[in-house]
Amino acid sequence: MKLDGSVTISAPRAQVWAFLTDPHAVGQCVPGLKSLEIVKPGEHFRAVASVGLGSVKVTFSADVFWEELVPPQKARMKGHGTAPGSAADATAEMLLAELPDGGTRLDWQADVTVSGTIASLASRLMPGVTQKLTASFFDCVREKVAAAPG
Repeated sequence: MKLDGSVTISAPRAQVWAFLTDPHAVGQCVPGLKSLEIVKPGEHFRAVASVGLGSVKVTFSADVFWEELVPPQKARMKGHGTAPGSAADATAEMLLAELPDGGTRLDWQADVTVSGTIASLASRLMPGVTQKLTASFFDCVREKVAAAPG
């Protein structure tokens, strides 16, 4: 499943970058996040999150790796998660651009592949749930970054 979008955040690019590349900060906005562990700062973190797909609720354990960090403009990450009988692989990239009004435009894209039991049980629900979770995530990011001291 390919996802992409563009979000405007009313904060300077450096502030948006700092928030989005800090796993603990951005973790506040990840729907269903249960735990987060920094394995190697700036390179690797591990997360456990639950997501509901209709009547199916699943908890994924995921390892996430920063593949590229070009402060404060570009970041790319790769993740692999597992749940009983299922797996998910994702790559994501974000590009940050300064706006004339002092805000930041965040262009993002992600490619997510889910396999196993979850893929077969909830495949029709995944696009709608993903869209809802993504909107919730970016609403939270906008709110948290705007509220943070600059």
